[in-house]
Amino acid sequence: MPARTIHMRMQAQGYFTFQTPLVMKILLLGSGGRENALAWKIAQSPLTTQLFIAPGNPGTAALGTNVNLDLSDFDEVAAFAIDEEIQTLVVGPEVPLVEGIADYFAHHSLLKDICVIGPQKAGAQLEGSKDFAKAFMQRHHIPTARYATFTAATLNDARAFLNTLTPPYVLKADGLAAGKGVVIVPTLAEAESELDAMLGGKFGKAGAKVVIEEFMQGTECSVFVITDGRHYALLPEAKDYKRIGEKDTGLNTGGMGSVSPVPFADEAWIERVRTYIIEPTIKGLQAENIPYQGFIFFGLINTVEGPKVIEYNCRMGDPETESVMLRLQTDLVEIFEAIRQGRLNEIQVEFTKEAAACVMLVSGGYPEAYEKNKPITLPNDDNLVVFHAGTREEQGRLLSNGGRVVAVCSRGATPRIALDNALKGATETTFEGAYYRRDIGSDIYPL
Repeated sequence: MPARTIHMRMQAQGYFTFQTPLVMKILLLGSGGRENALAWKIAQSPLTTQLFIAPGNPGTAALGTNVNLDLSDFDEVAAFAIDEEIQTLVVGPEVPLVEGIADYFAHHSLLKDICVIGPQKAGAQLEGSKDFAKAFMQRHHIPTARYATFTAATLNDARAFLNTLTPPYVLKADGLAAGKGVVIVPTLAEAESELDAMLGGKFGKAGAKVVIEEFMQGTECSVFVITDGRHYALLPEAKDYKRIGEKDTGLNTGGMGSVSPVPFADEAWIERVRTYIIEPTIKGLQAENIPYQGFIFFGLINTVEGPKVIEYNCRMGDPETESVMLRLQTDLVEIFEAIRQGRLNEIQVEFTKEAAACVMLVSGGYPEAYEKNKPITLPNDDNLVVFHAGTREEQGRLLSNGGRVVAVCSRGATPRIALDNALKGATETTFEGAYYRRDIGSDIYPL
């Protein structure tokens, strides 16, 4: 059915509360599981007439058209957007945002009317600099851990600050480190050694400054909003699992799985998050004249004193997006259009009461050295949604092409049902060296 006919029928039924363009051509940047999940949701919208994903993966290829663009080459992205008359640019990963792609579009005479879902460079510093984020929280009285920031020139001061803390010790590279720049160690000696390594170049430029903060005890929870800079809409919360080993042991990864909802995130808890964290963040951005349009990820921890912020991200999390998109009922493209018009407050964002779960299968050896190009067999089960994270196709064969390979996801009437379905799907997904955590969600939803 043509997009114009679909739109007229939906408008006649009172589906829209504002004018929506008859054609919605969307360019989604990224190639991981997050982008596959976003593409899956965008493709469901009757407002989407054409979806391009750059560079995409075999999973996104089934939902739109993959385009081989270099995301660090803004001129190349711009030329494609102009040629294809793109109306909405959705930026999945953080690096292009921190490098200023939204600024590039905003200041380009032929691109400035494109709706960019992602903040400009100033707002992206919430993720791009841990030091900036912590100082921002401090300025706006947003609950977080006590901290201080150091460089190689202030190494002695850093050691002195470590001595004021009780174990375990938390050290964070200031800049982007692919989700692996946070280290938690149990002893002062290990903290000092790790500090030397980070300031000595372990994380490259990202570790030129190191944030040291007190350890916060509690259960983590990821909360997401999307904002037009004035208004915001809350999305489903999720809990993710970063460590490679079961019972949260071993090295940090980009994420081994997720589950939504989170049991302690009831209405009262979320209201506290709104009052003390989300709204002060939005108001703080406005007060500092920082334009912000897009997603904000609040990495929270539920302490005895209430929810506190561990970190911000300037985009959706991965693998939380895989669970969140399964629960989101409202048309995501309609939300994007409301942002373009600055009328997000007119949208009622709804999500299903069903639970969702995601189990990530990774290459053997990840997050350290791992092999690629292993043939993959995926499960054939209508109860599952499989999002591609690190795959490629060659002569009709699906091959592994990254550390995190595929995310096996499921919905269910209860979180335990969703988790069991996803875990069963993981057992039916095969490639040489495949590994996954069998305990995703078991800390909050016991077996």
